[in-house]
Amino acid sequence: MNRLQHSQSPYLLQHAHNPVDWFPWGAEALRKAEVENKPILVSIGYSACHWCHVMERESFEDQVTADLMNEHFVCIKIDREERPDIDNIYMDAVQAMGLQGGWPLNVFLMPNQKPFYGGTYFPNLKWKQLLANIADAYAKHADQLAESAEGFGRSLNRKETDKYGISAGNPELEADDLVEIVAKLSAQFDPEWGGMNRIPKFPMPAIWDFLLDYALLSKNEDLKAKVFFTLRKIGMGGIYDQLRGGFARYSVDGEWFAPHFEKMLYDNGQLLDLYAKAYQVSKDSFFLEKVTETVNWLEAEMLQEDGGFHAAQDADSEGLEGKFYTWTHAELAEIIPDEMPWLSKLYNLKPSGNWEEEGNILFQTRSYSEVAGEFGMTEEVLFEKLNQVKAQLLQVRNQRIYPGKDDKILAGWNGLMSAGLIQAFYATGEKRMLELALKNLNFLKEKMMVDGVLHRVYKNGQAYTPAFLEDYSALIRASLMGFEASGKCEWLDFAQQLADFCIAEFYDETDGFFFFNNPKAEKLIANKKELFDNVIPVSNSIMARNLHRLSLFTYQKKYSEIASKMLGGMKELILKEPGFLCNWAHFYLESLIPTAEIGIVGQGAKLKAREIQSAYFPNLIVGWSEIPTQTAPILQGKTPDSSGNALIYVCFDHACQKPVSTLEEAASQLPYLA
Repeated sequence: MNRLQHSQSPYLLQHAHNPVDWFPWGAEALRKAEVENKPILVSIGYSACHWCHVMERESFEDQVTADLMNEHFVCIKIDREERPDIDNIYMDAVQAMGLQGGWPLNVFLMPNQKPFYGGTYFPNLKWKQLLANIADAYAKHADQLAESAEGFGRSLNRKETDKYGISAGNPELEADDLVEIVAKLSAQFDPEWGGMNRIPKFPMPAIWDFLLDYALLSKNEDLKAKVFFTLRKIGMGGIYDQLRGGFARYSVDGEWFAPHFEKMLYDNGQLLDLYAKAYQVSKDSFFLEKVTETVNWLEAEMLQEDGGFHAAQDADSEGLEGKFYTWTHAELAEIIPDEMPWLSKLYNLKPSGNWEEEGNILFQTRSYSEVAGEFGMTEEVLFEKLNQVKAQLLQVRNQRIYPGKDDKILAGWNGLMSAGLIQAFYATGEKRMLELALKNLNFLKEKMMVDGVLHRVYKNGQAYTPAFLEDYSALIRASLMGFEASGKCEWLDFAQQLADFCIAEFYDETDGFFFFNNPKAEKLIANKKELFDNVIPVSNSIMARNLHRLSLFTYQKKYSEIASKMLGGMKELILKEPGFLCNWAHFYLESLIPTAEIGIVGQGAKLKAREIQSAYFPNLIVGWSEIPTQTAPILQGKTPDSSGNALIYVCFDHACQKPVSTLEEAASQLPYLA
């Protein structure tokens, strides 16, 4: 076994038996490269990555290949989920080389960590040729490689704000800008299958979350219908686990049909949040089904005993992608022979399979009402039969060999899931969802905070790797929601504590944005800032929205001043490329229309808060207390009526409207986009 045997990461442990002399990232490997004057090979992946497994089987388990790697390179293996900061640096480098990024990411560095070449997956023969060529070039032309690496090093150290011409400052906000942003996004919709018109198809929840709120605030029924259309298509697709709940990362086609079957916590947290809102607005039971089933999956398969959630489930089981999730027609006919006619119509089942190796992916292209009508059933009877079938098939599927599990706990991804669970509680009223969220927040606070510093990863009773902005921003957002849902000030205080730490440690006053990594925690060859959304909304935008909300909860202007300047810096880019800046666009929307600060104080405050939260109004915050209190600034000075019953105060910029006692009266005081 190599040095990776001492790692906690499931991905690194998968490589612990390789004949490659792998090092984890750290001083030992970097020193060895300098002392022996060898180039460094950094190979980055994650445990649920299909092509990472393929490359391991073909190359890293092969003795001849390993001998080449060991002789000429210091080989470092990195789990990108543990060290997204290093992944960001070297992904940027590969893209600066004009190469396609992706995972596994394989990058060649000089001993000083500066990159000179890279790529993603290589078949074994090409990989061996590349290793030999680079070893030869390093032996004969190290000076030229060093010169190339210096150039890439300079590129990596160029500030993102300089690269994109960003200058922080207070923005001028105009409703016409949002009209333009929405028009640009709408032009990229897929009218047939929903989502954005591109292949492969990623759900990209931040886009639809922004568009749903914009549709509600501008009373745009057509746009709202398009958002719901996309969410229905995703929920009907093979990308959604029709039996157990939960969403895979993306579909390889344009129809949401065939996914890479890995399920990531970060996708499911965001999609849970989004489907909960869709149900609150539409009352469509289809959206409720996705919310309930996804929480059931989470509780059954992803929950750690202390309240944390595991990171991911693999795509592969028994060495085959999707084997766990797919069915042959014969298998299904044996288990549920009487139900096959309508089930085949519902899920596009074919005797020869609708996918590879005679397998069928459960793929819904017709509505429940259509299928019920065709087979002379009411929808209620169809649902009853469908739930029985799902339970039977799930019982059989649970006997199969499960896909691999990445059982480390990541702070930021758990923050995204906590927020999703709180929104799901608002949508369903199911207390278990709130309990799961608050237990999760307690876990993050008690187990992943060490000496006042949040840590990124938790495994086997140990928190390690100081957290990144992604972690802080997601956890601050979830903590603010925890305060709104529970009424407990500890969550507001925790959010403020984390935000103050970020301002002290991550904030770059020279350009007004936050570093992704804490520059004071570890010396890397570059300190990066995230500005563009990926599958997770960009951490600077989550942070800006957090600071905006925090200023309204606490009445502290220092937070809103930073947030406003960040938005000012990003405004021109949002207008140019909204598809990659939707969370910034969401903040633009929240800044243009005043965010409502709702304080509810008196007997029955909790019930009135629940009414507002379950109805779903975009762009407001809620604080509540059954008794007058001075604990949270948003509640200070607010009193119940003369009988002690709760009053609702709708305020803007700390100035309150006339207090009211009903949801309808409060709703009438909320602003809309003219």
